[in-house]
Amino acid sequence: MFRRRSRINREFREVQRAGQAMLAAASEWPLPEAFGQPAAQAVPAAAVVPDFLPPDFRPPSRQDVSGFMMRWDPPLVIDGEVHACHCGAYRNWIVFNMRDNSVWLRCPAAHETKEPRLDTAWYNRNSGPVDRFHPTLEEGLRHLGH
Repeated sequence: MFRRRSRINREFREVQRAGQAMLAAASEWPLPEAFGQPAAQAVPAAAVVPDFLPPDFRPPSRQDVSGFMMRWDPPLVIDGEVHACHCGAYRNWIVFNMRDNSVWLRCPAAHETKEPRLDTAWYNRNSGPVDRFHPTLEEGLRHLGH
């Protein structure tokens, strides 16, 4: 029982590290030559293909997503201090990045608090690629093990 869970956690951490390495490598890539060039001519309206799916069958657009979440297993160090919840938890956080550039933390005991010292830039530096979208908060938390 415990070996399977530790294997899953180890695989999750390996994927998270690989994603962070990929993000670090991508920041060193040169910008495309066309960057800063004037935009190409607009596509004529006759060339636009009508949307064939009815609204009920369309996937939610990116604007419907109210935020992102990731799991943060090690102790969370902010400004040189280990951040701890008022219940005493200091690891296994769920980190939420909301649309309004705010970051919220959720401890394993389900206490949630806004962390003003963290922002979207911090979240983007430390999160890996988005692996899936969840229709509800509960399903996302279940996927992340909370």
